[in-house]
Amino acid sequence: MFLGRVVGQVWATRKSADLEGKRLLLVRPLESYEEGDPVGPVVAVDPVGADVGERVVVAFGKAARVACGGDGDFAFEAAIVGIVDDVDATGAPADWSEVG
Repeated sequence: MFLGRVVGQVWATRKSADLEGKRLLLVRPLESYEEGDPVGPVVAVDPVGADVGERVVVAFGKAARVACGGDGDFAFEAAIVGIVDDVDATGAPADWSEVG
């Protein structure tokens, strides 16, 4: 899992049946606390209704698929599993606590 910020939406007219009716968002990981070097953006399914600019928790693999219901046997790797209200971590980068 990682903390990230929703930076945009993704539209795909042709996609796997598993993605039909699912909203796809582009999430930029927040600055890495340990390494100081964020990775590139991730496309994640959004079952929780996040908006652009919000901080979110993103899960990967089976945990992401289970969060979207059923037995977790879907054709995607990442899902937004929470919208972050606040972060309290001493020494964390500024963008962990910034709102919007």
